[in-house]
Amino acid sequence: MNCIIIIEMGTDAVRVFAFDLSGNLISSSKGHYPTFHEQPDHSEQDPEQMFITMLYILKNLLNEKIYPKKYTVTCICFGSSMHSLLAVDKDGIPLGNAITWADNRGKKEAAELKQSSLGEEIYKATGTPIHPMSSLIKIAWMKNHEPEKFKQAQKFMPIKSYIIQQLTGDCVIDYSIASATGLMNIHKLTWDEAALEFAGITPQELPDLHPVFYSGVTLKKEYQRVLKLSPTVKILIGSSDGCLATLGAGVWENSMATITIEDSGAFRIIGDKIIEDPKQQIFNYLLTEKHIITGGPTSNGGVIFNWFAKQFGDFTEAFDIEQSMEMLIEEAAGVEVGAGGLIFLPFLHGERAPIWNPNSRGCYFGVNIRHERKHFIRATIEGILYEMYSIGRTLEQHRHIETLSINGSFASIPFCTQIIADLFNKPVSTISHADSIGMGAFLLSATEMGIYPSLEQASKTVTMHQTYLPNAENHQVYAQYFKVFESLITKVADEFDAISDLQQRYSQ
Repeated sequence: MNCIIIIEMGTDAVRVFAFDLSGNLISSSKGHYPTFHEQPDHSEQDPEQMFITMLYILKNLLNEKIYPKKYTVTCICFGSSMHSLLAVDKDGIPLGNAITWADNRGKKEAAELKQSSLGEEIYKATGTPIHPMSSLIKIAWMKNHEPEKFKQAQKFMPIKSYIIQQLTGDCVIDYSIASATGLMNIHKLTWDEAALEFAGITPQELPDLHPVFYSGVTLKKEYQRVLKLSPTVKILIGSSDGCLATLGAGVWENSMATITIEDSGAFRIIGDKIIEDPKQQIFNYLLTEKHIITGGPTSNGGVIFNWFAKQFGDFTEAFDIEQSMEMLIEEAAGVEVGAGGLIFLPFLHGERAPIWNPNSRGCYFGVNIRHERKHFIRATIEGILYEMYSIGRTLEQHRHIETLSINGSFASIPFCTQIIADLFNKPVSTISHADSIGMGAFLLSATEMGIYPSLEQASKTVTMHQTYLPNAENHQVYAQYFKVFESLITKVADEFDAISDLQQRYSQ
């Protein structure tokens, strides 16, 4: 029996999946690694720790779940979060930690570029909004603030390219991940000259560009031996988590959209054309050369509720963080829609779409003497979902959307899914499998292997598990609160800048 292995390098963990060739999940495993915030606006991870964690989880899964069941691995496909950056020297050794998507250190470089005609030119060419999340801005920051490290760097790459290079010796990047760097011209499928000039680098300092179906790399002999894998195992470089999540959610029709909420979140649609946005509020990333994923990301998804649970959850007994969050959600479910007039701005990581303001900060608004912990819990959840609604409304300016699907950790919480249905006033369906990124990577692999004739046909095999219908009365209440939420963001923009500056100067 043959199987396909999926390796997903996520924000906080590596997830390894094994599927049979019919798309049934054989087994999965997960290993966590930390994120370091040593300074305000800094967010980093140790690339070697990430690689070792991946290798450990992969080896254990193979030895404990795959080989005992007499499965043979025929393909390994990679997925990962976007916007990470790692500088390596001439020997491929990391020059420090990898910088993650949540890092905002380059906000000065981003602000200056965004206000220029060059910024508009680069956005149109790359499809990536000008923001500190992008590799473009991260490299520019390094050039300005760490010139010795910048000069020493032989290559700049995302974490997925580093993982693949460690395993194979080849420095490659897929169009999907590359289209989210702010450095790739998505019209020409090459590195963009204007973006490279701004960053101060050449194409030779970046990985080699390839389509997501590229399989021209081979595992090093030592990893063939350690992992007990055949030299003929196909290594598929794969795609980004966002594009794979969209494919794995079965979103292929123009009237459909999908919401992903893990640590971060995103609202996405798929099409065959790039959507032009003069306001530069949305992204256009490539699933393939002919399939464009358009949408907007939030930096403040499940990571915000995780933060809330750690600060205010019940740990008097031996509860883990998941149990604490379940208890908080149960408490929030007993509170009326709108959290008793308490509104939460969830911008603990700054924010991306639709405001693209790295200086934005979190805030509870409307607190009165009657508010209890349960109101703060519900307000926190509603604030995260108000932001998703805000992104969705931005996309609806460009595409008529009738139905939604939801995937990610929030998809397993009926309370949250119902709020999304009520906010959007649209039916929201959950998918039948637990992880749309893993399923998307399987569908990509199976299409490359000829199991499906096309990605479109592959996506049609995705089935929906449950559909939540909107409550019209709740929608009307949420619409009133959302007006206040949206207005607050604009009115306190100057205060966001001021408090961010104070935090930079005085916070340790």
